[in-house]
Amino acid sequence: MNLITLYLLLLKAALLSFTGLGSLPIIRSDFVVERQAITDHQLNTAVVAGRAGPGPFGLYMVCIGYQVAGVPGAISAFLALITPAFLALPLMRWLGRRSNHPRIRDAIRGLLIGSAGLLLAASVPLAKDAITGPLSIAVMVVSFLVLAFTRLDSAWLILTAAVVGLAASLVHP
Repeated sequence: MNLITLYLLLLKAALLSFTGLGSLPIIRSDFVVERQAITDHQLNTAVVAGRAGPGPFGLYMVCIGYQVAGVPGAISAFLALITPAFLALPLMRWLGRRSNHPRIRDAIRGLLIGSAGLLLAASVPLAKDAITGPLSIAVMVVSFLVLAFTRLDSAWLILTAAVVGLAASLVHP
């Protein structure tokens, strides 16, 4: 895949998402399903790598760029990731004045609900790839419960899950 196509696909994903992982369904569709540039496993790895480090949730897009085209792909992905921020400045100024308008509020709510549905639809195939046995099911259930019912930062949850996975691999090599 050439760098311009990579940039445009990731830019599309960045422009059409409202949160860092909101671009996941678009990226999965473009890179895993349509072009087979990466696998679900590689996408899972990119999400974990992007989420495990500091920075925005969308940083996993840089990992995808790297997997598709090496360092030039990572640079292209980074540029696609930051482009919407520069485009959003005038939009935020325009929306800021109109944010109390009921139609604008309803449109934003509708977009967020639609984005949540797309994120859920993209998460199911990724979960199928990541869940490999009883331990991974237990980690998933406990993680969901902790995130849903506590205020624990997700970074601690990821670190704990990594330690559990490492301990399990040492016990059962």
